Order: sequence, then structure tokens, then C-alpha cells
Amino acid sequence: MRVLVTGATGFVGRRLVPALLEHGHDVHAMTRRPEAYDGPGDAVAGDVHDPDSLAAALAGVEAAYYLVHSLDDDDFERKDAEAARAFGAAAAAAGVRQIVYLGGLGDEDDALSAHLRSRREVEGCLGEAGVPVTVLRAAIVVGAGGISWEITRQLVKNLPAMVVPQWASTRSQPIALRDVVRYLLGVLDHPGARGRTFDIGGPDQLSYREMLQQAAEVINGRRIPIITVPVLTPSLSSRWISFVTDVDVTTGRNLIDSMGTEVLVRDHAIRDVVPGEPMGYLDAVREALAEQTAAA
Repeated sequence: MRVLVTGATGFVGRRLVPALLEHGHDVHAMTRRPEAYDGPGDAVAGDVHDPDSLAAALAGVEAAYYLVHSLDDDDFERKDAEAARAFGAAAAAAGVRQIVYLGGLGDEDDALSAHLRSRREVEGCLGEAGVPVTVLRAAIVVGAGGISWEITRQLVKNLPAMVVPQWASTRSQPIALRDVVRYLLGVLDHPGARGRTFDIGGPDQLSYREMLQQAAEVINGRRIPIITVPVLTPSLSSRWISFVTDVDVTTGRNLIDSMGTEVLVRDHAIRDVVPGEPMGYLDAVREALAEQTAAA
């Protein structure tokens, strides 16, 4: 089937496009600069923040993946909602049968951060014009080039010890990039997935502190001392992260705001639609490091 992938040059998109091609799909990679695109698939011009560009990009498309967000912008909530609403309307006008969106975990009754609240809003905006939306909600995706993973990797690589705030005790359910792509592929044109929302995650429920420690054992061959302090604001945390890693302050702050929310898989219905056991955290860390080494 003809499939459009937004965010085709991003962390998840650049792995998804070749996987779709391997499964025999006609893949259009949407990018603002198609002349500079050197990845697989057919490059098409389009920008989710420019509604006038979407009709041509979606022409003849049967299903679309929506893999874009604006964490590096202080006004990302408004911009992401407007973009999702425009994309959903353009998809409906083009006769698209399914939109697949990668969102974020987090219980509805929690006081969600701006980041997670925006992910929920985008889910609704994409479907307002009537196209069935399949939502996959994930926590940290572990893979080479992912922002959350890069923060983890660079912290444990660059620091002999670290001081972390209370949110480091919050539990998360990380998932390997390989499994995210597997689930994204599996729900495409699946009658049991259209219009539904699924939690996706690996088998391990870990605190951020545990993830740092386990990653350190793989990367450095040893654990590192981690001290938890009661007060360290998101602003201070994000500045500290931008100093130690190459993640910018705005992106770091928007991510850190979410780290006080427990993000765990509550429903395993995805296993009925896309069978198979997901990879554990340590194996995902090893695979991410191997990919980075191979690309260096």
C-alpha cells in the first residue's frame, strides 16, 4: 500500500522507512527539503506546520505515520496541536484510511506534564476530521540517536558520579527502538488496530536511577555513584544536562518535566495484534551502542 511517513529523517522515521520498504510498501518520505533527502523511499515535499503543503504530499496515500513533535520550542503545545489538526484534515480530504501516531505513556488521572499533555492532545487533533487513528503510547525509546537515550548515554559516559533529583526514583518502562518499529509495522492496515490506542513497552519496569546504573555497567563496565537530592528544579536540571550533554536546554526541560510522571504499560492488548516478546532494557542498550559504534 502507499504509505506516507512524516518525520522520515527523525529518530524513529529513518528506521521505519526501510522496514516498510522491506515489507513491500510504496513509501513516501515527507520532508521540508526533498532535494536534500538521501534516504530510502520517494521524497515528497511537505511540512506539518504549513497546511498548504499537505494536499500534494498526501495525494494517493492510503495510510500515514505521524512521527513529528516540537520539543525544542517553548510554544510546542500550541504548534503541535495546530499541526496535528491540519494534518488530520488534509488526510481526510485525501481519503487516507489510517493514521498511525507514536505518543507517550502516562495514566490519564495523573497531572500530566506539558510534554505528555501535548501528546494526548495531538491524538485527538489527528482524528478530528474522521480518519481512524491508531495510537501507540511509549515511554523512553532506547536506540542510537534518541534524545532520552542520548541523555542517559552521555551522562554515564561523561560523569564519574552524579547528583540527581527525586524524579530519578520514578518508574518508567523503556522500549527498544527495534520493538517500536515492529509495532508500528504490525498495526498498519490491521483491522484490529484501526481507531485504537495501545500501550507499548519492554518487559522491564525501572526507575531512571536504575536505568542510569544499568547503562553505566554496559558502557563503562562498572556502576557509578548516584546521589539523590530533595530539591533540583527542572530549570536547573535542564541546564545541568545541557552542560554535560549536547541536548539543548529547552528540549531537556520539556523532557525533565515529564520525568516525575510514572509511565508504565497498563494494558497489554498490543500483544493480541502484534505478537512477540519485546527486548529487555540491557539488550536494548547493547544494541543501541553497537549501532552507534558501527556508524562511527
